[in-house]
Amino acid sequence: MQNILTILKKEVAGYFNSVVAYIVGILFLGVLGYFFTSPLFFENVATMRNVFQWAPMLFIIFIPAITMRTIADEKKSGTIELLLTKPVTDMEIILGKFFGALVMVCFILLPTLIYVITLVSIGSLDAGALIGSYIGLLLMSAVYVAIGVWASSVTEYQIIAMLLSAVIIGFLYFLGFFLGLISHNFASIFEYISISYHFNNIARGVIDSRNIVYYLSGILIFLLLARTSLESRKW
Repeated sequence: MQNILTILKKEVAGYFNSVVAYIVGILFLGVLGYFFTSPLFFENVATMRNVFQWAPMLFIIFIPAITMRTIADEKKSGTIELLLTKPVTDMEIILGKFFGALVMVCFILLPTLIYVITLVSIGSLDAGALIGSYIGLLLMSAVYVAIGVWASSVTEYQIIAMLLSAVIIGFLYFLGFFLGLISHNFASIFEYISISYHFNNIARGVIDSRNIVYYLSGILIFLLLARTSLESRKW
């Protein structure tokens, strides 16, 4: 556990010392802020709907931009070999990188609470749907991060890692939008694979164990794949 925390702290410190992290955070909050204020000023409607509609799609690009350096940069610079010589397991490295990136995503999401405070001050909100949406967004973000860490583990080029994770995340997210075009025999399978399907379920304010199991399984699968990628150096 201590090794994971040490790597986590190193990762978080690295993000705060990186210009890319600040650019990603500012761009994300700027674009999301536009979608939040549009219905408020142009339609006189106080709602978080646009925020939770667009945040998952924006994260398809922004989270890969955050995770692309996690392992790829270490491979490129050669520091991964130095890290692997220390008394730390491959899984501890993966988990430290994963939680470090996830903490950064949480920091980026934190300012969105200002939107909630603003809406509460001028009207009322559905607390169940609001809490469910944040839980769903955090779980979805964790899957995105796990995919990003895995993509970063299979290459030493950050741009390739970013593109690879963005393509996979985008496929899993937008799959839910095309269920009507899929044969009925396979629709339920693709529905379950779709990230957006599970997010929409949780965002309604109903926490179903099947949705939680889906997200936790996705996180575990990609973290194990990332560990396997690191272990491949021994083969």
